[in-house]
Amino acid sequence: MRFERLTANKIKIFLTSDDLFDRGLSKEDIWKDSIKWDQLFHDMLKEASEEFDFDFQGAIAIEIFAIQSQGMIMIITVEEVGDGEERLHDGFLEMKVKVEGSAFILYEFESIEEVIELSKRFSQMGIFGGSLYALNNRYYLLMENFAPVELNKIISILSEYGNISIISPHYLEEYGNKIIENKAVDTISHFFK
Repeated sequence: MRFERLTANKIKIFLTSDDLFDRGLSKEDIWKDSIKWDQLFHDMLKEASEEFDFDFQGAIAIEIFAIQSQGMIMIITVEEVGDGEERLHDGFLEMKVKVEGSAFILYEFESIEEVIELSKRFSQMGIFGGSLYALNNRYYLLMENFAPVELNKIISILSEYGNISIISPHYLEEYGNKIIENKAVDTISHFFK
């Protein structure tokens, strides 16, 4: 389980499939009234609260993005409390949960050679696009706007060359170096035949 603070009132939590499995849960358990899921959620809030000195009192919105065969990302937003409003106490949380598939796939690579080999393979399969970034001596390939039917194929091939990244695309955009935008696979496979 990894945490990332996105804004003053928003936190991202990345849970791998192993994190869920270790607690006897699956992504499908989100829809069930499960004591295990409830306990995991409260443990996550407590850990995030301690790590970021974050107050989870009041209404929060939760967006859950399932990443096929990799786990899930939860975006937790604490709604702003106006001057005239009073914070709720007694540990009460009002939750709005939205579950959807991820609109992007972001993988991390140790070397540019891995990205080159991946790009060649994607090109042979007719998979193009992606944006390439560099940050802290690693390379990141952000895949967006792909057909949902290609999702499993894209993830299985990406997993052969790199690892899923827990860094958000927003963080990469702000702190990373954009090398190729929107046509990384096309460009790399063209120049490295």
